[in-house]
Parts: sequence; C-alpha cells; structure tokens
Amino acid sequence: MTRPHRVIPPLDAAALDRLALRYVERFATTRGRLTDYLNRKIRERGWDGAAADPARLAQRMADLGYVDDRAYAEAKAAAMARRGLGARRVAIALRQARVDEQDAEEIAPDIADRAIESALIFARRRRIGPYGAVLPDRPMREKQLARMLRAGHRLDLSRRIVDADREIEPDELI
Repeated sequence: MTRPHRVIPPLDAAALDRLALRYVERFATTRGRLTDYLNRKIRERGWDGAAADPARLAQRMADLGYVDDRAYAEAKAAAMARRGLGARRVAIALRQARVDEQDAEEIAPDIADRAIESALIFARRRRIGPYGAVLPDRPMREKQLARMLRAGHRLDLSRRIVDADREIEPDELI
C-alpha cells in the first residue's frame, strides 16, 4: 500500500523568515547565496501573499549579524590557502559564493601575502619539483607546472618551484 504524499503548503513571509534563519544557523553563507536559496525555495514551494523579496531578507540577516560576507571571504581564503590553492582559485571560489566584489577586493592583499606559502604547501602536498621522490624529467615538470597553474598559482612562481633542484624556503622566492 502506498502512502499519499504530504502536500507542502506554499511559503508566506513568516515561513520564509524561518527558512532563512534555519539556513544561516546551519551554514556559513553570503547574502548572495542566501538570496539564491530563498529564491529556489519560493520556486519549489510557491508563494502565498504579497510579493516576496529574498534580497531584502538576506540584507536583514546581514544587518542582524547572521551573515557576514567579509568574514566568510576571509575564512574561505584562509582555508583554501592552507590547502595550497592560489589566488586565482580563491577568487573563483569567492565569485561562486557570490561574495560582494568590494569585500573580495579588500581581502585581496591578504591573499597575495600568502601566495608563496600556499604555493609551497601545494608543492609539498603534491610532491612537485624538489618535494618529489626524484627530480622530474621535462614531461613530468610540464605536468607539475600545469597542476600548479590549475591550483591558481602564478606562472613565474610555479616555474621557480617546479624547476628548483632542492627544497625552497619562502624567503628565497620573494
């Protein structure tokens, strides 16, 4: 015997508030992502009442301190740097998370300051260049360089790491 499907009523302003609050309680997010989430829920469940404004609700959550694009961007950039990802990959991730452009620009100097350290972390983790078991031949160096570039690191920095014949200290790459 099949059970009948429960019909979920369309959203109203109070239900949308509850959804937004539950979302920011569970996830670190940005205003843009919260707006997208609320728009998706309205599309899925329908709307009952006066016109909804998810962007205004997301802004209200930010005003209350539940959503902070800048703090999200700083935490995301730091986490990605610890994983060894470069500035270009961080910028893409922040754009995908819909971090405000101004907030992304404000943390760009911090990301640039960690570029060398994160490139060396990536090289160590992936055993690139002098961090591998053996020094790579030309085809392997090209593959390693491509990996560094896909990870978002600058070409000149990546080349210096891949072509190094011994382990490098961060102050040697400045």
